[in-house]
Amino acid sequence: MIDDGGREALINKGKSLLPGGIVKVEGNFKIGDCVTCVDRKGSSFAKGLVKYSSADLERIKGLKTSQIAAVLGHKDYDEVIHRDDLVIIR
Repeated sequence: MIDDGGREALINKGKSLLPGGIVKVEGNFKIGDCVTCVDRKGSSFAKGLVKYSSADLERIKGLKTSQIAAVLGHKDYDEVIHRDDLVIIR
């Protein structure tokens, strides 16, 4: 589940999804899986390939990218879903 600012950045600004925009993680998935992004109302608005597992996302959701390494012990990517791996669905 993505907050309003994250939704705006993805839909209208062509940005990648960062952990700071994530408010809730549902389901179990691994790196490279395709996930659906929903807004706070539960409406699907994007799909993309994740660069972090659901377990790792649960730990870093809501954080700034500069905090990822301190929490996970590593930071392979700034983005949770890179813009190149994301499609907007309306």
